Parts: sequence; C-alpha cells; structure tokens
Amino acid sequence: MRGWWRDLTDLVLPADCTGCGAPRTVLCPRCRAALCGRAPRRVRPVPEPAGLPVVHAAAPYAGEVRTLLLAHKERGALSLAGVLGVALAGAVRAGLGGSGAGEAGLRPVLLVPVPSARWAVRARGHDPVRRMALAAAGELRRSGTPARVAAVLCQRRAVADQAGLDARRRLANLAGALEVTAGGARLLGGGQVVLVDDLITTGASLAEAARVVREVAEERTIGGTVVYEGVTREGRDERRIGARQESGKWMHGAPEKGALNALGGVLHAAVIAAPRDSFEINRN
Repeated sequence: MRGWWRDLTDLVLPADCTGCGAPRTVLCPRCRAALCGRAPRRVRPVPEPAGLPVVHAAAPYAGEVRTLLLAHKERGALSLAGVLGVALAGAVRAGLGGSGAGEAGLRPVLLVPVPSARWAVRARGHDPVRRMALAAAGELRRSGTPARVAAVLCQRRAVADQAGLDARRRLANLAGALEVTAGGARLLGGGQVVLVDDLITTGASLAEAARVVREVAEERTIGGTVVYEGVTREGRDERRIGARQESGKWMHGAPEKGALNALGGVLHAAVIAAPRDSFEINRN
C-alpha cells in the first residue's frame, strides 16, 4: 500500500528535478545525461575481492547520480525507477559485449538482483534493486534482448549495516550470508546470468552473490542434474516455482565447462554506479 501511494503521488503532484532541484521536471536533461550520457565501463574496486565477476557500471557515484540513487532507495522516489533501469540495462549490455544474447534461438538474459536485508525492505517500503532490475529487463526487451528477472537470492542470516565498514569487515559481514531460494537453482539454468545491484563500493556483496550462483551451477553439473528453463511472470512471486530434477548426464566434459554452460556463459555483473577510482584503474 505504501509503494502504491507513492506511485500515485508521483503521477499527480508537481515535482522538481530529483537530482538538482530544477523546477517542473522529475529529471532534468543535465541529470539524465550524468546518469545515462556516457558509455558504461568495467569497474574494479581496490582491493578487488576474490571471486568478484566482471562488473560494468553506468556512471560514477558522485553528484547528481548519488542524489538520484539515494532518493530512489531511501526516500521512495519511485518515478526514478524507469530511468535508473535504462542506466542499468546499458551496463548489462556493456558486460555482455554484443555476445548475441538477443539473437533468435539463444537463451535470455537473467537479471539476478543482489538481495537487500528484510529489515531494510520493510523500512523503505519497497525493494529498490528488484524494482530497478524489472525496469532494466523491460528496457532490454524493448531493444531486442530477451530478458527477465530471477529474484532467486536471499539472506540466510542477519547481517550488519554495511555503512561505515571497511573492505575487510564488509567481506567478513557478508561471508556465507546469501543462499538460493527454494526452486531458484532451476531458474538459474535458463539463460545468461547477470548479477545486478545499484552500487558497487568494495565488491563484497557482488562477490558473495557470485559465490552462491557459481556453487549452485557446479553442484548441478557435478551432480549430473538436468536443469530445465523456468518460466516466470515478472512482478509476481517467482519464488513459488518449484524445482524439477532428473538424474542423468546433463552434459559431457569437465565440471568447469559444465558450470559455465549452467550459467549461460561467463558470470557478469552490472551496477548503476561505482566510485570514480574504480573507473580510473581501467585506464592503465
């Protein structure tokens, strides 16, 4: 109800630019350009955590971009979800690098949101990363890339608020914190998996999410399990879909190669923003 009311007020009440305060526009051209006006690039935090997948980001986390992300996440500016989804879709495309994910006959892109803590979702009244992932999937489909959201990750234990923790403490805080939901492993066999989040700082959240996804892929391969492509309806509860398994030889060859095929290829990640120095390291 809280999210529905925010959506309604965003439509009927006059608004100023969320990024800079310019009057009579939800997002002015200058702030839109700061978010979506440059080509997404690969980012790498320093130090880079073990297991971090290749990550692409749309914009530096500064100025108007920082204001927009915080407004959507913490202040419920839900009207920003669409443009944030466009930025996230651009980062997804950059990571896939024109690999043909949208060509006929190939499996779709599966956007797997990094889950927020349950208490944070309750406090905010919405799940910002999932909302942006749904918008990004819609943008990818409009541009010819089959895509859907597979919200298959959840927290298996409580974690501390990451704010104020350094890189080492963030890794310790999140180690072993995530797991795949019941039936989620089945969905991960249905396409090219891309982990998505709003922001990367130390990379701890994405590294933990990648660990879980890779472990599921390896277990399915080594166990000789057939992975069936799941059919989901976005915006509804994907977690209700159960898993169907059959024993037998899923694929021949090394387990490592099988795990890659289970993920639809190399595991990628995409975010909207990253610190400036994460971009600068790629210049060398």
